[in-house]
Amino acid sequence: MVQLLQRGIVQSFFRLDRSFSVLSRSVGLKQRHKSKENIITVSSVKTADVDLLQTLDESEISFVRNLYDGLTKQIRHSLSQSITLVESSHPRKQLQAQLLLSLVLDHQKSLESEKGEIATSFRIGISGSPGAGKSTFLEEMGKRLTKKGHRVAVLAVDPSSSTTGGSLLADKTRMPQLSVDPNAFIRPSPSGCHVGGVTRSTNEAIVMCEGAGFNTIFIETVGVGQSEYEVADMVDLFVLLIPPAGGDELQGLKRGIVERCHIVVVNKCDGDLIPASIRIATEYTSALKFMRSPSKNWKPLVKRVSSTTGDGIDELWSAIEDFKDVMDSTGELHETRIKQHKTWMWRHINNHIMDVFRSHPSVRAKVPILETEVANGTKTPGYAADLLLREFFK
Repeated sequence: MVQLLQRGIVQSFFRLDRSFSVLSRSVGLKQRHKSKENIITVSSVKTADVDLLQTLDESEISFVRNLYDGLTKQIRHSLSQSITLVESSHPRKQLQAQLLLSLVLDHQKSLESEKGEIATSFRIGISGSPGAGKSTFLEEMGKRLTKKGHRVAVLAVDPSSSTTGGSLLADKTRMPQLSVDPNAFIRPSPSGCHVGGVTRSTNEAIVMCEGAGFNTIFIETVGVGQSEYEVADMVDLFVLLIPPAGGDELQGLKRGIVERCHIVVVNKCDGDLIPASIRIATEYTSALKFMRSPSKNWKPLVKRVSSTTGDGIDELWSAIEDFKDVMDSTGELHETRIKQHKTWMWRHINNHIMDVFRSHPSVRAKVPILETEVANGTKTPGYAADLLLREFFK
């Protein structure tokens, strides 16, 4: 792994874009910052990587600085641009995004230190099967929170087509009132090839929303089932939303995603569905007794709500506030975020290693040949993979 990382990252940076080389841009920082008040300097940014400052040119650094200033001033357009930047796959844009993230994280850390290491925001993951009413639920919950003075951000991940790669990005249209609320921000994003509904940039988009002053952040996922456990590694509270006809007690036990949730919400508890919602809530309460809690200081709850009538929404938020108080007072929230940062660091490494491997010249030359041999049955997939790895390590 160490060899792969050392060789792979260096090769990818020099091969994909010559401008990535720090040596090729070893211009003195003093020359670069002549009479530029808005340009980032090493002395003004504690966490900014010196290599990033040396790699980026003057206009790119100025662009990042302007985005950072806009974020801290809570300008919505700057937030939209910042999220677009972290979602970009262009090598130069990725470098700019890393510098911007460094600035925002330093800013957030200073704010948290002033409050005694208490988080300035709260991240809530919303998962559930398609049709469970996630968007309607967020619309109702978001409106109530903004009336209470919260600044709410919703990061909605929409499923992408496996054939065309396109996505409707319709979540924002399902929240017509919240989308025009001045204290709310909704950002739909395509899931791409990420089956779990959480893209690589989702975690970074959360940081950008926090930098723009949003203190309550919802992450609404695609809703495809068990693979959505990934969202639990980037949020403080994980909520599973289920419809009244979501199956019996055994179905609740079978779904691995239930093991990661802190609160199970039975939605659509209104009209003729009230008896069914009461039954399913009772069954999930029983099922949760057989599961280990994801938190050492919290036992999972089951709540019933109606997103159309608003019944149970306030009670649910009270339970969420109780959860946050417990996590803050015990220090578990701070510990969890540290673990999450480590988890996502290794996921980024795994993703980048695959990119490096696929772009290696020898590997690219061998892939068509080995794919043909595997298709013809002359080589097994495992042996072909071993041959490609040997080419990579030559």
